[in-house]
Amino acid sequence: MKSPERIKKIETIEEMRKLRRSLQGQIGFVPTMGALHEGHRSLVERARAESDVVIASIFVNPTQFNVASDLDKYPRTLESDLLSLEDAGVDYVFLPRPEEMYADNYRFEVREKEQSQFLCGAHRAGHFEGVLTVVLKLFNLVKPDRAYFGEKDYQQLKLITDMASALFLDVEVVPCPTVRETDGLAMSSRNLRLSAQQRERAPLFYRALKSKGADPAGVKSELETAGFKVDYVEERWGRRFGAAFLGEVRLIDNVEI
Repeated sequence: MKSPERIKKIETIEEMRKLRRSLQGQIGFVPTMGALHEGHRSLVERARAESDVVIASIFVNPTQFNVASDLDKYPRTLESDLLSLEDAGVDYVFLPRPEEMYADNYRFEVREKEQSQFLCGAHRAGHFEGVLTVVLKLFNLVKPDRAYFGEKDYQQLKLITDMASALFLDVEVVPCPTVRETDGLAMSSRNLRLSAQQRERAPLFYRALKSKGADPAGVKSELETAGFKVDYVEERWGRRFGAAFLGEVRLIDNVEI
């Protein structure tokens, strides 16, 4: 693994294009929205081990938030994020601005018509259109050989993998295991918004999802009894998926069954 060096910030699309033309070797890419945690670090470390050059991006993508207040409350921790990325061995961090990424005012978008319609897609209108559109833009700018995504957002991972195949993108989408806290809670930037009491209750979500012998209805009932407001508990692709609120914070997770 390469030793960390001084990280280089790329802040415009023109700079990113110029940089990419100068790079050689295998390019690993880790797109993020910031508020980084050990889950993100695991993606960077995987990219570092498999790549000659590692590029990360930090961009809080406005088009994937179906509730404006959720966008406003998303944690912004840029300085600590940059230190974390540098420590993990990232070579370049791309920090695009919304006005450049959406110079067309979001006139063009990527839409998937089947597997984005259930689970989170059924509860967050426009979410996956925003995700797929920004990821396609980032792939076109960074032109990575491999891009790394966590399995916590499994539906997102699957849609991005399928998009890359369907649109003949020359990138390998690499799935990486969910990283959890010691009590089982899946690491997420949104966890920063949990109150102390909510954080203490949050691991019940993972424990309920992995309950053997329980069906989705039973898991949902258990979570509601524990004070969660449940969006869904469903089983697809050999996994059990759940989304539930603690207060204003929406948690998602999935486990193999």
